[in-house]
Amino acid sequence: MNEQQQLLPLFEVFVRSKRGLDHKHVGSLHAENPEQALEYARDCYTRRSEGVSIWVVKSSDITASQEEDARSFYDPMDDKPYRHAMHYQLPEPVNNM
Repeated sequence: MNEQQQLLPLFEVFVRSKRGLDHKHVGSLHAENPEQALEYARDCYTRRSEGVSIWVVKSSDITASQEEDARSFYDPMDDKPYRHAMHYQLPEPVNNM
């Protein structure tokens, strides 16, 4: 990484390949601002018309859970089965949802 890249903010790039699908993380890049990051992302990650939508997010704006905290972070929901869709029985007329 060169000195100029170290000074530029890092952006995470997400691309949606087709309508109706989720955006997927495809990589990271350095840019001066979100507009420039969007242009760079288009040039780097959708050269062959792979996408219909691009998101760029400053890496510093992302807050994430940590793998080592997974047990305490997710376990409290195990004792609340009503939060899971499988807990509910659908009436017969809508059973094919």
